[in-house]
Amino acid sequence: MTVDKVLDAKGLVCPMPIVKTKKAMNELEVGQVLEIHTTDKGAKNDLTAWAKSGGHELIKHEEENEVLKFWLKKG
Repeated sequence: MTVDKVLDAKGLVCPMPIVKTKKAMNELEVGQVLEIHTTDKGAKNDLTAWAKSGGHELIKHEEENEVLKFWLKKG
C-alpha cells in the first residue's frame, strides 16, 4: 500500500483528530491514502463513521504501543 500523507494526531482528543483528518483529506486527490496516528481511543468509532459518511474507505486499522493507526483512501 502506498501512503501519500501521514497525519500525526497523537495527544489530541475529540474532535481534533477528525478535524485534522478532514483538513488532510482535503489536500489529497481521490484514490490517495492518508495514514493517521492517534492516541484518542474514541477515534476508532469516530474515524470509521466519518469515513463512511464522507464516502472514503477505511482500508485498515491497528494498534501499536497505545497508538491507533488508520489508513483511509479518499473517495
